[in-house]
Amino acid sequence: MTEPRITVNGTEAPIAPAAPHTTVLDFLRERGLTGTKEGCAEGECGACSVLVARPGVERPTDWVAVNACLVPVAALDGQEVVTSEGLATAGAPGTAPALHPVQEEMAVRGGSQCGYCTPGFVCSMAAEYYRPDRCAHPAPSADAAGADGDGDAEHGPNGFDLHALSGNLCRCTGYRPIRDAAFAVGAPAEDDPLARRRDQAPPAPVATRYAQGDRSFVRPGTLAEALRLLRERPDAVVVAGSTDWGVEVNIRARRADCVVAVDRLPELRALRVESDAIEIGAALTLTEIERRLDGSVPLLAELFPQFASRLIRNGATLGGNLGTGSPIGDSPPVLLALEASVLLADADGEREVPLAEYFTGYRQSVRRPGELIRAVRIPLPLSPVTAFHKIAKRRFDDISSVAVAFALDLRDGVVHKARIGLGGVAATPVRALATEAALEGMPWTAQTVEAAAAVLRAEGTPMDDHRASAAYRSAMLGQSLRKLYARAAEPRTTGTRAPEAPATEARTTKAVSS
Repeated sequence: MTEPRITVNGTEAPIAPAAPHTTVLDFLRERGLTGTKEGCAEGECGACSVLVARPGVERPTDWVAVNACLVPVAALDGQEVVTSEGLATAGAPGTAPALHPVQEEMAVRGGSQCGYCTPGFVCSMAAEYYRPDRCAHPAPSADAAGADGDGDAEHGPNGFDLHALSGNLCRCTGYRPIRDAAFAVGAPAEDDPLARRRDQAPPAPVATRYAQGDRSFVRPGTLAEALRLLRERPDAVVVAGSTDWGVEVNIRARRADCVVAVDRLPELRALRVESDAIEIGAALTLTEIERRLDGSVPLLAELFPQFASRLIRNGATLGGNLGTGSPIGDSPPVLLALEASVLLADADGEREVPLAEYFTGYRQSVRRPGELIRAVRIPLPLSPVTAFHKIAKRRFDDISSVAVAFALDLRDGVVHKARIGLGGVAATPVRALATEAALEGMPWTAQTVEAAAAVLRAEGTPMDDHRASAAYRSAMLGQSLRKLYARAAEPRTTGTRAPEAPATEARTTKAVSS
């Protein structure tokens, strides 16, 4: 293994002497790149946003925006990073750099006031600017989009998806001029170097072993190597996007003697569609899953926009969300409703555990020391009537007070099967078994729904905390079923369509063992 190095704005630099827990944010600022700011240190404000070259979906490489405050710089060994300073194009000697089109639009449309959040907005906006499948959306009528008629509620006429900015907060300018700047950017010029970079291969994953003192950061080259290491070091902290561990490092000053990164392991990054199931690699980011499935699993498609922010989804994984065991994670209720199972691998082989049997207590599970979540498996066919209801203080970029996921199969007006996953109402994510039983075999009518809603209100063991009271949580459970009924008078049929396998992925699954 060579000395860990990172390429920043086209210039390669050694990571040493940074400590293994040093974030990309601190590394950049220590090098004088102070456009990258710290606002919250937990991935909620986006002031630290930077661009990272990652394997693409439509093209070989995508420019992806991530929270630099959460990612250890050692995790970007061998990778390419662009900061707000690197977006500008160098001018002739003695002249100022030329602003990037995104920077230009932010300037001329008044998108910056104090300027603290602006570099982060610019980097998140640039990632969307370079998104290969960004396409023009026809401007809807004023009734559909509001009096201005500038695109639908979340897309501009230039195809800009405002979810790209859902993880960026501004405290003084106001969002209207920022939105105006986003909706004004055009297509990248043919000679744009960052646009051309998308057609080249992404940086290859690098096996990394970086140590300072008695602490180390390790990125194994293969799953077998990772499992052997975890057998030797059961105390090691396993990370993928570091969206959870990064908060622990920053806010609670936690340090690990050994951190093992599994985010680039090929065995954890496959997405396979088989005749009877979809298998999703535990290290695929939520953004990658969303784009690869392209709406073919409607319940997941409804989850993704409500899961934190685009900046977080660019790093967060299903494996990480399940591995933390949080009772308020957003993906477990959805995966419970989909009757998913987890594939757990260790140095001796692999086993499959239904997700309904995975959680054993608060942040506890059946996963043994030395085991990794290799993949999540969703059985097919999918139930046609689905919904995900997240009750939180904010529409996006917030933690659930209550989360409810439904997957129902209605046949001839009768509930043939009901699966309901709940979050935020018990020490673990749970299935609403009593409510499922109250629905199955019953006619799908208002009377059935009212009776089942009363049962659903009593599910779990909700508590009072700073997000919501127990009474409110119980009330929201019952109300969520009424909302489902109101919106599902005519059952959707899109859920019965099996997703097509990506052209580059096999349709068969190989068990992983060493």
